[in-house]
Amino acid sequence: MNRLNRLTNKITAVMSLAVIIGLGGMTVLGNENEKSFSENRELTNLPIASYDSVYDGRSAEQLDGYFTDHFTERSKWLYFKSLIEAELTERIVSGVYVSSERLLDTENTHLNEKKLSNNADFINLFAEKYDGTAYFVAVPSSTGIYGDILPSHVVETSENQKINMLYDMLDNGIRKIDAYNILKMMKESYIYFRNDTKWTSYGAYCVYKTVIQKLGFIPTSYDKYTVEHVNDKFRGDLYNKTLSKKPKADILDKYVYYDGAEILSCERIDNDGTSSQGELIDMSRLDSSDMYSMYLGEDIPVLRIKTSAQSDKKLLVIKDSYADCFIPFLIQHYSEITVVSPDLLEGGLSELIDVNDYPQTLFMFGIVDFDKGISLEKITERK
Repeated sequence: MNRLNRLTNKITAVMSLAVIIGLGGMTVLGNENEKSFSENRELTNLPIASYDSVYDGRSAEQLDGYFTDHFTERSKWLYFKSLIEAELTERIVSGVYVSSERLLDTENTHLNEKKLSNNADFINLFAEKYDGTAYFVAVPSSTGIYGDILPSHVVETSENQKINMLYDMLDNGIRKIDAYNILKMMKESYIYFRNDTKWTSYGAYCVYKTVIQKLGFIPTSYDKYTVEHVNDKFRGDLYNKTLSKKPKADILDKYVYYDGAEILSCERIDNDGTSSQGELIDMSRLDSSDMYSMYLGEDIPVLRIKTSAQSDKKLLVIKDSYADCFIPFLIQHYSEITVVSPDLLEGGLSELIDVNDYPQTLFMFGIVDFDKGISLEKITERK
């Protein structure tokens, strides 16, 4: 019996070693990708060893990261991992709640009041130095609207509470616009993606009707638009974390007002001042791993849009990605809209534009990002 046990152990050891060597060999010899399309992120490169990195253990760490990222059939392993985790952990996988209806982020429900206050201070400082009128729209994520389906212990601070705290921190001269209650009222409609934290174009349109009135215009009625479903296979940032296909894929829409104002130019301005022409709706981005970037195109620090609108008014928009599908609704009202992504600025905003050329500035940010270390200090710098 002992001899049989020893033989069984040897066979098991040999087979285990063969599997490890086989999988390792397939990983090393397989096609090496620079980016994970399904996760929409860059993969770790094969590290170059040096004496220092070997000595302090960095090489081993980097090598571990490389093999983890390039493991053969990695996306399938991750998919099966998400299925198992969903069954064992209250349906929470990599910080995302998984249900058949939608995916919801659970990692941004805590509050960092200090960072929220710091970011509010930057907005207040901008408004203090600004000659025009500043408006602020804090947009809830899908968790903020549908978070009532989450386990009660998961949510520490609701997004509505965060928005109210932020608005209390902003100076009285800044006009705060409510998006939360509009969206909460419309929650039974398709206003948020099922696989992403952000709102759909229809969700953005629902808020646009209120925002544009606050800015002094009559909103364009919904029946003026032709809604084109340009893609029905969109899976966003929450899918990238889980690779869960439980909810249906999402639809990306393009709203076209054929008899309305047209785009005359869409100038993309980089940090060094160089510019190139882009598109407000860049259909080529549907072939990328970030389909949502069809709205406004690939990230750029400054985008200057000129339109044929019968208006001499100009608007400055300072924003994060939540505003990207919102901005196309503004072109019916302004002859020029300049869009700034503060996270991408390397120097002060005043090096690229004069903010006082714009009588109105609209701030639009997802509230989930506003109590984090976003780079708002660049918008307050003046020459």
